[in-house]
Amino acid sequence: MWFQHYGAPSHCSQQMRNYLNVTFPDKWIGRGGPVAWPARSPDLSPLDFFLWGQLKSMVYETPVANKEELVARIVAASHEIKDDPNVFSRVRRSMVRHCRLCNDYGGRHFEHLL
Repeated sequence: MWFQHYGAPSHCSQQMRNYLNVTFPDKWIGRGGPVAWPARSPDLSPLDFFLWGQLKSMVYETPVANKEELVARIVAASHEIKDDPNVFSRVRRSMVRHCRLCNDYGGRHFEHLL
């Protein structure tokens, strides 16, 4: 399992980096970590450009009545996404597209082109 952050100051403190180094040795992505990643780059993070939007659309397809129902829907949607045999290939294809656009536009904003 990997941990990825995108530059939130609370994730960059020495205490947090020490914790990440112990908990996810050589398997965390972000500023000050073993794998560098552009700060605040949600357009290059599959969690931001895919997972949260997909989860939100599934959870809020119909109005939620209460907190318990909300938690149950989040759990159910998470399992549905996890169990989808095609989800990772779709995310990979989308990630390649995002990286190409980022490169083509010199790192400038490109979300409007998606």
